[in-house]
Amino acid sequence: MTSNESKDNGRPYVSIAIFAWNEELAIRSTLQSLFEQSVFRELHRRHLRCEVICVANGCTDQTPLVAGDFFRQVMLRHPERDAFEGKVANLVARGKVNAWNQFVHHLSQRASRFLFMMDADILIHRKETLWSMLNALETDPQASVAVDIPRKDIGFKQRRSLGERLSLGASSMTLAADGQLCGQLYCIRAQAARRIYLPKDLSACEDGLIKTLVCTDFLSHASLPGRIVVAPNAEHTFEAYTSPVSILKNQKRQIMGQTIVHVLVDQHLQNLPGDKPLELARYLKAKDVADPGWLKRLISEHVRRTRFVWRLHPGLLGNRFRHLGRLSFPCKLRYLPAALAGAVAALMASFLAYRSLKKGCTDYWPKAQRAGFQPMTGLGGGSQELDARVGLSGIEG
Repeated sequence: MTSNESKDNGRPYVSIAIFAWNEELAIRSTLQSLFEQSVFRELHRRHLRCEVICVANGCTDQTPLVAGDFFRQVMLRHPERDAFEGKVANLVARGKVNAWNQFVHHLSQRASRFLFMMDADILIHRKETLWSMLNALETDPQASVAVDIPRKDIGFKQRRSLGERLSLGASSMTLAADGQLCGQLYCIRAQAARRIYLPKDLSACEDGLIKTLVCTDFLSHASLPGRIVVAPNAEHTFEAYTSPVSILKNQKRQIMGQTIVHVLVDQHLQNLPGDKPLELARYLKAKDVADPGWLKRLISEHVRRTRFVWRLHPGLLGNRFRHLGRLSFPCKLRYLPAALAGAVAALMASFLAYRSLKKGCTDYWPKAQRAGFQPMTGLGGGSQELDARVGLSGIEG
C-alpha cells in the first residue's frame, strides 16, 4: 500500500456489519469481543478508518438500544477510537437477506474496500482474528473471501456428553472440506459483494449462494475453492445446538436453504438462454421487482418433481460421507458415528423441509432456544479484560 492510499481523508477502508435480530441478551458480549480485536490498532497504525454498523432487522426487543449505548461508550473510551465509527441501522423488515442487501448496497460507504459480515450472537475469542482475515485478502489477490475457523462452545468443555462428541465430530468433517463459508463471520472484497444481490426468497441460506458465486467468478467457470481462504490464527465461538429439537430445526433450515440455492443456480441461472448476465446483482434485483413470486414458483416446481425427500438437493445424504473420506483412516473410524447420526438427522429434517417447501414456505429462520454462553476455559481475553482496558463496565446491557 502506498502512503497516499494510507491517507484516506476519513473515508472507511473497512466496513463491519453485525446482523442482529432480537439479540439484546447476546449482543453486548459480541460487541465486547469485536472491539478487543487487534484490527483497530492495526488500522490506526496505518492511518485507516473503519465503520461498524449494527444492522438490526425487525427487532421487537431492545437490541438497537443496547447496541447504540455500547457504541456511544466505546467511541468515547476505546484506545483506538479515532480509527472507527459505530452506529445502528434499525430496519423495520426482518430477515438477514434484506439486511445483507441493505448493508452492501446502501448502508456501507462506497469507499470501503473490504466488508466484514458477522452475526450478533458469536464471540471472537482470538484477538487477531479480524486482522488476520483482512490481511489474508490483502496479500492474496486471487481470493475473494476470507474466513476463520468456527468453534462450537462445547469444544471448550472438559467433559462432553455423547451428543456433544457427535456434534463436534460433525464439525470436524465439515471443516475438512475445501472452500467452506460460514455465514457467522467472513470478510469479502467490497467489489465482489456489490456484484451480488440476494433474492428475497433466499432467506434460509444466503452464504450458499455467495459461496457459489465467488468460487465460480459469477458462474463463469467451474468452482475454484481457492477463492475462499482460511485465515491463520483466526477463530470465533458460537453456541452449539444441543437439544434434539433445535438440531432438527437447524438441519431443516440448512436443507431448505441448500435446496433453494440448487434451484436458483443449477436449474435457473446456469440454464439461461444465451450469455449469462454479466450483472447478476442487477438481474436478480430486477426479477424480484418485476415478479416477486418468481423464485417461489421455481421452488414449487422443483418440489413437485422431487420423488424422494432426500433428493431435494444433490449430496443431501452423501456429503457427510464424502467429507469423511477426506480424513485419515483413524479419523474415519472416530467420526463414522457422527456421519451416521448426521445422515439420520438429515433424513428426518429433509422430510420437514420438503413439507415446508411444498407449502410455499421459504422464510424459515427459527429462533433457537439455547442455554446461553457459559464460561469457557481457553477462550483468551473476554468481557472482563475489555471492560478493564476500555472502561465499559458501566454499560447497561
